[in-house]
Amino acid sequence: MAFSLCGKSSSDAEAAKVLLAAKFAGVDISFKRDSKSTDINLRGDGFEQKGNSTQLAVHVAKAGAGDWYAANPTVDQWIVFSETTLEVAAKKMISALDGEGGASGFQAAKDELLSVLGKMESLLNGSTFLCGDEPTLADVVCVCALLNVFKKVIDPAMREGLPATTRWFAACIEQPTVKEFLGNVVLCAKPASQKSSGGDKQAKTKAAQAPKEKKGEQAGSKESKLGLSTGKSEDFGQWYSEVVTRGEMIEYYDVSGCYILRPWAYAVWEFIKDFFDAEIKKRGCENAYFPCFVSEKALTTEKDHVEGFAPEVAWVTRSGKSELENPIAVRPTSETIMYPCFSKWIKSHRDLPLKINQWCNVVRWEFKHPTPFIRSREFLWQEGHTAYATVEEADEEALAYLELYKQVYESLLCVPVIKGVKSEKEKFAGAYYTTTVEAFVPGTGRGIQGGTSHCLGTNFSKMFDIQYEDDKGEKRFAWQNSFGLTTRTIGVMIMNHGDDKGLVLPPRVAPVQVVIVPIFFRDSRDALIAKAEEMVTKLKAAGIRAKADLRENYNPGWKYNHWELKGVPIRLELGPRDLSADVSVSVRRDTGAKATLEQGTLAEGVRQLLDTMQSELLERARADLDSNVAKITEWKDFVPALDSKKLVLVPWCEETEVEEWIKENSVGDGGGAKSLCIPFDQPPMPEGQRCIASDKPAKRWTLFGRSY
Repeated sequence: MAFSLCGKSSSDAEAAKVLLAAKFAGVDISFKRDSKSTDINLRGDGFEQKGNSTQLAVHVAKAGAGDWYAANPTVDQWIVFSETTLEVAAKKMISALDGEGGASGFQAAKDELLSVLGKMESLLNGSTFLCGDEPTLADVVCVCALLNVFKKVIDPAMREGLPATTRWFAACIEQPTVKEFLGNVVLCAKPASQKSSGGDKQAKTKAAQAPKEKKGEQAGSKESKLGLSTGKSEDFGQWYSEVVTRGEMIEYYDVSGCYILRPWAYAVWEFIKDFFDAEIKKRGCENAYFPCFVSEKALTTEKDHVEGFAPEVAWVTRSGKSELENPIAVRPTSETIMYPCFSKWIKSHRDLPLKINQWCNVVRWEFKHPTPFIRSREFLWQEGHTAYATVEEADEEALAYLELYKQVYESLLCVPVIKGVKSEKEKFAGAYYTTTVEAFVPGTGRGIQGGTSHCLGTNFSKMFDIQYEDDKGEKRFAWQNSFGLTTRTIGVMIMNHGDDKGLVLPPRVAPVQVVIVPIFFRDSRDALIAKAEEMVTKLKAAGIRAKADLRENYNPGWKYNHWELKGVPIRLELGPRDLSADVSVSVRRDTGAKATLEQGTLAEGVRQLLDTMQSELLERARADLDSNVAKITEWKDFVPALDSKKLVLVPWCEETEVEEWIKENSVGDGGGAKSLCIPFDQPPMPEGQRCIASDKPAKRWTLFGRSY
């Protein structure tokens, strides 16, 4: 039997549902577009029916000659659930999005949708599709029912709370047959907001009075939906989510807390990796690779260590359908993986020092507010593990690697950090002591741990029997260190330098340092392209990463916005007049400052701009940090300073009970304050100074703050 379907569009969710059912069932169907139609209309031999798309899809599927749609209670249950529950909630939500019911109606519709999706989440059984490993009519009707809300309402945060549903939806829309009708479905990227009602005269008046868009930059931005919709100071969390996605740094993934690092972000990590790798090799550190799995026996060898990581450890308990006799953990860190080998490799003082580093990923099943780069369940890092004969060597090396972390932040990323030592409460589980570099995020007033270097003492060497024979023939336990730096570095950089236009990348880690944008005009196209390519060649020869944007399907304004969003440090504009004058106009990403550069000294001029931008980014960030560290001595000033988005430097007695009291009694919108570090650079302590939160003598000035 052949059918014909009439409707507004073949990609409309209602029509697509019927067309997909026919396609999967092998039924011949044609589509006729009628832009004035309000309902879909299905016709066949002696059959005609309007309206209910689910019932029409069932009718078409039943007409198939094969067994794609056969009697299946599970399929039918999902179809009923879609028709009576999913579709109802989804349509209410879309109507509310368009202004129906006001603010209260919008919230009620959203609550109902989340409730329905929560029920769906609980019904999914882990298979790829609703009823097994192949799509059925149930998948067709449900995915079409939810199509518009996934596109307009279900933002990344909501998807993280619906991992099974999101995974199923993604699997459906990636099916070639589904793509044929729905195209590439773009999921909602930000929280949905209700449209204002059509009767809002004030809004109409404002719109009428607003200046008309100029051709070029504004029009290009609107047409391609470039730019950010949320300001950094308006809603920092939403701004950050937009800037990392629209700036092409990450892509969200269907496993909550895991993210895809796109090439633009990975290139930044490679610059960090190349710098640090070269520096640690100068110190005799060698790279190796160890397995990502660790046995339960090895992981639990060091009691304090495993207790510190226990809530975050991910366990593999099954292979296929068989339960493993002995579960294995996915590494949260590698001390317990590496140190059994250290015990084999170290026998004599001649085997020391041993310095091993690995670049790898680790998994920590974090449940607190996943944030790209900042807090995720899987991340990339380097972890160094070393062994020495003496504590003096261990102390010296711990500080040496910490200094390299400071250089990563300040010399590469233009983010100032404070070096110090962690409190007993905050030190690495099982460590003798932990040193750290702490950064600051002005947009939130929070501190953030940038990188840590630990002296492990002989704690782990005793647990794993890492002994050596000294030059007198006596057995001794090795002193050990470990140190690690993660892709969190990228997030800290973005949070510090990004603005309302997007990313701002420090020149030393920018994948592209200079972008050349020719401004085509009449018959100058070929000459401008030739000059732009010549400029790229000249800049690359000088060691500058340059690119010419020669795309002709985008206007110059669109290109300006695009590269600003991606944070490219310098833009060179090249128009017909510039061509005639043998110059180009430079624009700095961070300040917007323009300058005219002679073509004869182009490389020198660009290099100077890049160096100036690198140093000024650090200067501005350091000024932000310095102005947001409040030095106080009385408790009454402690919480107000935190509420003003500042860190506080206070005299402290260094007792864990007092630290816990401070955290409990400083709770605000951003949580309680904890000790970030005891800075190495200590101001003079007044004689007789008491602790900020107790009547006990203060030992050292300590940096406290709300933190990530």
